[in-house]
Amino acid sequence: MRICSLSSGSKGNATFVASEKSKILVDAGHSGRTIELLLKSIGEDARDLDAIFVTHEHGDHIKGVGVLSRRYDLPIVANEKTWLAMQAKIGPIDSKNIFVFKTNTFFHYRDMDVHAISTFHDAADPVAFVFYQNQHKISILTDTGIVTEAIKSAVHGSDAIILESNHDVDMLQTGPYPYRLKERILSDHGHLSNGMAQDMLADILLGKNENIILGHLSDENNLEDLAYNGVFSRLTNLGLKVNKDIHLQVAPKLSKGQMIDLNKK
Repeated sequence: MRICSLSSGSKGNATFVASEKSKILVDAGHSGRTIELLLKSIGEDARDLDAIFVTHEHGDHIKGVGVLSRRYDLPIVANEKTWLAMQAKIGPIDSKNIFVFKTNTFFHYRDMDVHAISTFHDAADPVAFVFYQNQHKISILTDTGIVTEAIKSAVHGSDAIILESNHDVDMLQTGPYPYRLKERILSDHGHLSNGMAQDMLADILLGKNENIILGHLSDENNLEDLAYNGVFSRLTNLGLKVNKDIHLQVAPKLSKGQMIDLNKK
């Protein structure tokens, strides 16, 4: 399996995931043209995609979903409440390209098993995805205000994880955002802070060459160095050697990150 963050932040989110027989996007939060260019930057063609999986209906996750589905005849994979919430935003979709799953269940898609897990965000029915293929496991977890034991259990043992590390709490609290927006971000249905991301990783990592991609960093309330160094220090204190036992990167907001190829581990 392979995974690469194409874009991760409040201006747009998209992740490329490939298994032996499938190539998919998780979210498509930019225009169709921008997504095409992002795919091209990693040597991929939108015409070769097999589906778009949708975590939730916010614009920074679905902006290009409808356009890409119509342009390339792509199935869209989402739960029922997300479909209802995004239908008017993404435009008409061919009925054969509507794939509905139930949250908190496993389902099979092409050559992958998928676990869709409830997250906690101010959306209709937001989810994280865990993908399985052969002996590999990839998790994508962003846009959640809290992490439950169920989420930790589902993500535990992943070979690669995209994990939200949205904000530094001090930067957010002293920054320019209005009070209500600060309260939303800090709420149980907001976004994970750097500290919360560190706590989760400390609880689930095994030190067996897992790949960690910190994503969905805020433009105003975080810095790449803050997010990276916080995780680096926390894992080092636990006796894990970053970039030996654990591989760590921060996803760029508007460009591709590093491609992770689990077949080359």
